[in-house]
Amino acid sequence: MPRNLDLTALRAFVAVVDAGGVTKASGFLNLTQSAVSMQLKRLEEALDVALFNRAERKLNLTGAGEQMLSYARRMLELNDEVLGRLTAKEYEGTISLGVPHDVVYPAIPEVLQRFNTAFPRMRVQLLSMGTINLKAAFARAEVDVILTTEEDVDRGGETLLERPMVWVGAQNGQMWRQRPLPLALEDACIFRGPALSALDAAGISWELAVEADSIRTVEATVSADLAVHAIIEGTESPYAEKIEHGGALPALPRIQINMYRTELKRSEPLDALVGFLRQAYRAM
Repeated sequence: MPRNLDLTALRAFVAVVDAGGVTKASGFLNLTQSAVSMQLKRLEEALDVALFNRAERKLNLTGAGEQMLSYARRMLELNDEVLGRLTAKEYEGTISLGVPHDVVYPAIPEVLQRFNTAFPRMRVQLLSMGTINLKAAFARAEVDVILTTEEDVDRGGETLLERPMVWVGAQNGQMWRQRPLPLALEDACIFRGPALSALDAAGISWELAVEADSIRTVEATVSADLAVHAIIEGTESPYAEKIEHGGALPALPRIQINMYRTELKRSEPLDALVGFLRQAYRAM
C-alpha cells in the first residue's frame, strides 16, 4: 500500500534549509524549536534516510537530503497552487467567449473542458452568433474574447487558422447534383457572399432552399439532403460531410479563423483561455 508524505513535515524541512537552522525556521513557521525538530525527525523516519549530516556543527544536507529538497519544493509549490486556484477570489467569476456557430466544433468543447479543469470556480459564458454581430458586441466591450471567420484580419486580431471553404451536404447525399443547386444559408452568414459569387462565376444556377437566422435550421435542412451548405473545411457537424464533387462545384476561397481579446481586462484565467484557444485551433 503506498505511503503518503506529510506536507507539514516537508514545509518544516524546506524552512530549516532556507533559514539555515531550526531556530530561525521556528520563527518563520510560528512553531517551537522542538516542534520543528519533531517534524524533521518524522520526515526522516518516513523516508528511512538521514536528511542532515549531524556530525558537523553546520547544518548540511546529505545527498539524500539534497534530492529530497528538490522534491519537497515541487510538492509544496503544487500544493500551494492547487489551494490558490480553488480558493482564491481572483479565480472566481465569468469570462465571456463569442464564437461563430459554424466553428464551434470540434475545438470549443475541448477548450471549455480544459478551462474548467484548470479553473473550476470560474465560468465561461459562451455566446454563439455570426461574425458581424460578434464584432459589434466586442466593439461595445460586451465580450472578452471572440473568434471570427473572415477573409482577412483586422488590427488587433490574431489568425489562428486559415483553411479553404468547402461544400457540405448530407451523409451520402445526392442533392449537390441537382440544378438549380438548392442552398441552405443563414441571412447574415459571412460565407453567403463567397459561395454565391463562386456559383455565379462558374455559371451554375442556384436557388435558396431555406433562408434562416439559425444554424440549426440550416443543419436540419442539409442533413435531410434537401440542400447544400458552405463552411470552413474541418468544421463539419456530425450530421454532414464534405461533398466529393470532383469539380462539379466551384472551388471556394480560403477563410481565416481570427481571435480578438479585450485589452480592458488582464488576468491569468483569461490568458489561459486564450492559450487553450490557440492550441486547439492550430492543432486542427
